[in-house]
Amino acid sequence: MYRKVDEKAIEFLKEIFGADDVLVEPEMKEKYSHDEVPGLRAEPEVVVRATNAEQVSRLMRFANEQMIPVTPRGAGYGLSGGAVPVHGGIVLSLERMNRILEIDKKNLMVTVEPGVVTGKLHQAVEAEGLFYPPDPASLDSCSIGGNVAENAGGPRAVKYGVTKDYVCGLEVVLPSGEIVETGGKLVKNVTGYNLIGLLVGSEGTLGVVTKIVLRLIPLPKVTIDLFVAFNEFQSAGDTVSAILERQILPTALEFMGRDCMEACEAFLKKELPLRGAEAFLLIKLDGNSKEELEGAAEVIGEVCMEHNAIDVLIADNRPDQDRLWQARRAIIDSLKMKSPLNHMEDVVVPRGRIGELLAGMKRLEKEYQYPIVCFGHSGDGNVHVNVLKEDRPDDEWQRIIPEISERIFDIALSLGGQITGEHGIGVTRKKHLEKAIGTVAVRLTRDIKRVFDPNNVLNPGKVLP
Repeated sequence: MYRKVDEKAIEFLKEIFGADDVLVEPEMKEKYSHDEVPGLRAEPEVVVRATNAEQVSRLMRFANEQMIPVTPRGAGYGLSGGAVPVHGGIVLSLERMNRILEIDKKNLMVTVEPGVVTGKLHQAVEAEGLFYPPDPASLDSCSIGGNVAENAGGPRAVKYGVTKDYVCGLEVVLPSGEIVETGGKLVKNVTGYNLIGLLVGSEGTLGVVTKIVLRLIPLPKVTIDLFVAFNEFQSAGDTVSAILERQILPTALEFMGRDCMEACEAFLKKELPLRGAEAFLLIKLDGNSKEELEGAAEVIGEVCMEHNAIDVLIADNRPDQDRLWQARRAIIDSLKMKSPLNHMEDVVVPRGRIGELLAGMKRLEKEYQYPIVCFGHSGDGNVHVNVLKEDRPDDEWQRIIPEISERIFDIALSLGGQITGEHGIGVTRKKHLEKAIGTVAVRLTRDIKRVFDPNNVLNPGKVLP
């Protein structure tokens, strides 16, 4: 179906991008052959590094005419294989399109290129007294373009929402090579179909984003963190529901178990507070009044103690807060050190049913005799379920993981949830899509893909089963 990239095509690509940004040597292409999914690799035939939308347009027009697959790529920190070139062809790297084009304080908007690192965007707008809330765990490495492709979230989603809630405008190159601009510096806009809503979270299968306009809000002046320990997960889960019932909306409401904390201690080589408990909540509050936050923190502390918390620690200064969040953000790396090969799912359920989901994971752990470590965003129902291989045989691991994954999905779906909250479908979950959303929705998704990309040259092999 697809054509190979021959020497004639390589020469044409060099005309577009320049010889230095057309990579053909295996050692140069290696880092573009994978993302953060363990064991998933596919080598591209060539990698090109774009610096402007016109280059992307010319590439897509050429690839569409020649029937050569193109896989767009941001920083490569995805967790579903979305940037892996499973059909070979061309990897289109957007890492060099990394400029913050404008911080518009009058309109509370920022315009960026897709290669901007999310953490650097945070720093830039916060220096102006502004705030971009989405904060995925890899924010110091991942790019805004990847966040848009996956509709990334993060701990602050419970209060502020996810990437889609901040995208006001996009410049997008279609598979045909046409350049489309949709939206802009507009808070309201119902002109035509919501193409931005369709493109955000489409995992690079409908178009290549080359410019993004993001909404900003004023930077909160005060933050307080609470770190709470419990003797059992059920008490922690009940506490989450009770806090929300009190109509207190924390900025972040994270949970982790003792196995997570022990892995973090080993990774960070430092002792963490309240060690030895079974379950922990990390709660962040923000606002503009210290008195208001202290009042909310006091109520949350009371709720925690009513639900059998062992202790509640309050951090109201930056060093103590950074210490707590360093452990939370280190969990994935900590688990990799504990077991270099592990399998992660990021199911999502209604917030009030997290306790049932965690109980289901404990049953699976006992049934399959594999360590299953859970942590995540209890404030929005998104749970990261990690199955650790440790020293078990490779053949057994390959046989059992698909079965465990399916069981994880079945439990989440039975609780009114879904199979992914923020990591996306990509390659790794596409065979489960019909079970998750139904035959009709899959048909509509396939029809949308055909409208945008009739030749199926843009990021083929992703999302659709």
